Amino acid sequence: MSWTSGTTRSPGAALAALAGAQFTVMLATSIVNVALPQIRTGVGLSDSGTTWVVNAYGLAFGALLLAGGRAADLLGRRAVLLAGLALFGGASSAAGLASSSGVLIAARAVQGLGAAAIAPAALALVMDLFPPGPGRGRALGVWGAVSGAGGAAGVLLGGVLTQALGWPWIFHAVAIGAFLVLAATAAFTARTPVRESGRFDVPGTAAVTLALTALVWGLTTARRSGWTGAQVLGSFAVAVALTAAFVLIERRHPNPLLPPRLFAAGRVTAGNALMALLGSVWIALFFFLPLHQQQVLGFSPLLTGLGQLPLAAANMLGSTLAPGVSRRIGATATVTAALFTEAAGLLWLSRISAHGSYLADILGPSILIGLGLSIAFVQLTALSVEGVARQDAGLAGGLVNTTRQVGGAIGLAVLATVAGTVTAHAATHQPHLDALTAGYRTAFGISAAVLAATALLAAVLTRRGNASAPASPAPADAASPAIRAN
Repeated sequence: MSWTSGTTRSPGAALAALAGAQFTVMLATSIVNVALPQIRTGVGLSDSGTTWVVNAYGLAFGALLLAGGRAADLLGRRAVLLAGLALFGGASSAAGLASSSGVLIAARAVQGLGAAAIAPAALALVMDLFPPGPGRGRALGVWGAVSGAGGAAGVLLGGVLTQALGWPWIFHAVAIGAFLVLAATAAFTARTPVRESGRFDVPGTAAVTLALTALVWGLTTARRSGWTGAQVLGSFAVAVALTAAFVLIERRHPNPLLPPRLFAAGRVTAGNALMALLGSVWIALFFFLPLHQQQVLGFSPLLTGLGQLPLAAANMLGSTLAPGVSRRIGATATVTAALFTEAAGLLWLSRISAHGSYLADILGPSILIGLGLSIAFVQLTALSVEGVARQDAGLAGGLVNTTRQVGGAIGLAVLATVAGTVTAHAATHQPHLDALTAGYRTAFGISAAVLAATALLAAVLTRRGNASAPASPAPADAASPAIRAN
């Protein structure tokens, strides 16, 4: 194996460009939520078609992340990131210009493909840029800030653009952002390692990608047709069969997609397992909260977006504080306390009322949730790449994003089904707004319970002899970073 590398004169500018790439990916995840009613009218979508405006992106993104991460390791992280940004920006433009539902949904799927290349490649470049230590901790704090802020900013920007300029501009704005980030990445990052030996695990990649696709397809379909439908059960059966095939392939392939050494390092397994549970609540939060604001409180798209600002501000503050907190009290205590904090915010949010207000019901919980979510995300990201060899950094980045996305798909499918069932039952004897609120309260209450259990699990899974040290990857080889400060 040989590697080629370059240098960059401005690590700060490079980090800003890479953080911009992550922000753009997260923005595209949530920016459509507020505009769905207008999109449905604009291109003539059915109920199921409207759902697929969201699902097409998430499905392609989640299913292809592992492939994107390994491609970044083998083909060069900067090259894969630039290609992903170009594809992402082009697909965003196509979505904004779409005049039919088929074109729009296809463009969203291609957006997801581009995002699956962007997210792991950008995270791997951050790991290259900042060696283990306080600098990497601060960089991951920035990463966490833009990740959480991207989700909240998507709701805000979606509301502003939809109300002021119309729904196509939510996609045009994402396209403009992607191309600006592409230019910044090309200007401020250097060439990255290219692995000249080893084969891409095509059968393993195909098996796991199709397995994840079948799983996410089944979960999203279950929200509409129920858990016992033939399509849903068939999708789950295919996912199980393909997962078994993937395990067999990995055992025999000389260069497996998920090499055992990846899980032998640090606390990678614990970090990914906990990230999946965090993701199951994270994505559902940004689905249900805007719905409550619009459908129950009667907020406009713009007001709904503005209502996300305190959560975004708390998220940015928590991400900034996370590295210092981890150094002071240790990784285990940090992630456990953060998860309990977010659980407390969601438990508070589960007390919302159909006749309440933003100030009484949402503002306080949003601040607690933002702080807990951001600190937990930063710490779990660090744990998920701890001790990973440099040549596997892209794959590690793909894996942690995959666990978050798949966890989110599972959580959203389950919580949406439960909330819908509670609402349907309550509607038989309560006014419509009270019935909707009952469903949302249930979703937030279950989310709080999941996070409390996750916090207890984190206290066990992340503990080790040197748990007081901050969680950041230790050097895995003697090679110098591909990008470094002069």
